[in-house]
Amino acid sequence: MVFYLRRYAGSYITLVLVALSAVVSTRYLYWRATETLNLTTLVNSTFSIGLLVAEMYAWLILVMGLFQSIWPLNRESTPLPEDESLWPTVDVLIPTYNEPLSVVRTTVMAAMLIEWPDAKKKVYILDDGRRDEFRAFAEEVGVGYITRSDNKFAKAGNINNAFKRISGEFVAIFDCDHMATSTFLKQTMGGFLTDPKLALVQTPHHFLTPDPFERNLGSFRRIPNEGELFYGLVQDGNDFWNASFFCGSCAVLRRSALDEIGGLATDTVTEDAHTSLNLHRKGYNSAYIRVTMSAGLATETLGAHVKQRMRWARGMAQVFRLDCPLLGKGLTFAQRLCYTNAIFHFLYGFPRLFFLLSPLTYLFFENSIINAPAWVIAVYALPHLIMGFIANSRLQGEFRHSFWNEVYEAALAWYIMWPTLGAMINPKKGKFDVTAKGGYIERGFFDWKIGMPYVVLFLLNAFGLAAGFLRMFWFNTEDWDTALLNIAWTSYNLVMIGAVIAVAMETRQIRKGWRVEKELPAGLLLASGQQFECETLDYAMTGVRLKVSDLVSVKPGESLTLYLFREAQRFEFPAEVVVNNANELRLKFNELTLEQERDLVAATLSRPDAWINWIKVREEVDHPLRGFSELLGFSRMGVKRMKLATRKAA
Repeated sequence: MVFYLRRYAGSYITLVLVALSAVVSTRYLYWRATETLNLTTLVNSTFSIGLLVAEMYAWLILVMGLFQSIWPLNRESTPLPEDESLWPTVDVLIPTYNEPLSVVRTTVMAAMLIEWPDAKKKVYILDDGRRDEFRAFAEEVGVGYITRSDNKFAKAGNINNAFKRISGEFVAIFDCDHMATSTFLKQTMGGFLTDPKLALVQTPHHFLTPDPFERNLGSFRRIPNEGELFYGLVQDGNDFWNASFFCGSCAVLRRSALDEIGGLATDTVTEDAHTSLNLHRKGYNSAYIRVTMSAGLATETLGAHVKQRMRWARGMAQVFRLDCPLLGKGLTFAQRLCYTNAIFHFLYGFPRLFFLLSPLTYLFFENSIINAPAWVIAVYALPHLIMGFIANSRLQGEFRHSFWNEVYEAALAWYIMWPTLGAMINPKKGKFDVTAKGGYIERGFFDWKIGMPYVVLFLLNAFGLAAGFLRMFWFNTEDWDTALLNIAWTSYNLVMIGAVIAVAMETRQIRKGWRVEKELPAGLLLASGQQFECETLDYAMTGVRLKVSDLVSVKPGESLTLYLFREAQRFEFPAEVVVNNANELRLKFNELTLEQERDLVAATLSRPDAWINWIKVREEVDHPLRGFSELLGFSRMGVKRMKLATRKAA
């Protein structure tokens, strides 16, 4: 019946599949808790109860996640009144600490181009690095510059310090690498004027560069990345329950509401989610508009990615200990569940490692931590697993392919387990670590420092697999079915770990700047006076790649003028030919004036449609079997990379 139902579209069919998944999983967990514990020895008891706890955690996350995402709101922007005199004042804040000016200046220019009455909008650079070049740049482009004598409370302290110097009714906050489109405020501010209790409007975080998983696996814009599920489904589901939370950037907040709660939260290192929790406790509303209106830079290396996620995990554990959403006043039942699920999500370190190691207890030591015949385990477990994959694929298929959640968790489990444990014991411990952006990788290398736990896990499971076949055919042959079950489990773990190892092989990233694939109308004016129509294939702040329909007779080194268009506007830029290859031209910009640099941002990054449909339409929707096939390919890649890295190390 389930395989028949999943063929049909519709929200109610989705509800049925989700409900069936919850029922089957609950039935499995009840059976596990009441009939399968092996308490014969201390070792068996420890591993048997440990595995049950891990499965209970997975069941809890599944059920809360299904509840959280069951009915995405898909909110539309509220129109603003035609009379601009009724529009409120907005301060646009761009906090920065140690990022290079080359990253920040484009963000500032994009912020300056946001369409809003000049008298009602001010842009500020909040420089916690206290750098003269940033002050000079702010003066040159005509934006505010605010700094302070210390870095207390990091980003939250930086923004709270700015509140002493600004007076706008609302604040729009952008990380220093998040470049906004020109219509950002027009699409986010309307709701504030119709709902006086609306304190937060959050928009998606979109990244124009690949994260370490996408770059190292070559999956950029082919397979949904880690953030697409959260910003594509989870936040939209939160919005239905009035539980969307602040993500630190690409958001607008009501200043009076922030003043009421004492500014951004400083008790934890996740000031964003904690701030929205404080706002919801005070009875304020939040909104999420799932329209991409800005773009930023993803972390360049797996090490930086792990460091960032460790901070998020530590901060959410701190929130749980210091301001548990399950307790206290001011939250609805649904809001409590949404916040709790967001916090519990980061506690997967121990459960994930337990799943990766549990079959080894039988394969190495013949300890049966599930006290039941193999065929009975299969009867209960297979429907639970299959229904979980089907329900999640139905809900998440557009935003995450099957099995990828396990890959992300396996990659981070070892690293987030310790900061979450530490925060649970001592929630005051830990500091805010800034995520580096704008770097490059000159040579590909295997990150042994980050990758060593994955290699150890892979080897343990590989030896366990070999031991399993020995047990199946030479030892304990009377329990061949139990050995087969654990062999299958271990094989699955090896596939997961193999894909993670592939991510630990950092591929070259020699381009210091980003480049956006986008088809935009363009034109060329040669020194001879000839003109050609063309379109961009990709662009950057340093140059463009063009598709031309006619043969353009220019040689590398020749100068010309490039035209880019935005509606009725035409912008021109001096450029030089780098490559002329048939119908494709590569140009680099000559030194641009400040005005020309701002025009380039206006013609590209600041366009209202800059990120609409930027991710290519994927030809195939998610299917669990297809997702597993993708995973097998990446796992084989990981094994090859591990062998190569081992030879080089030797």
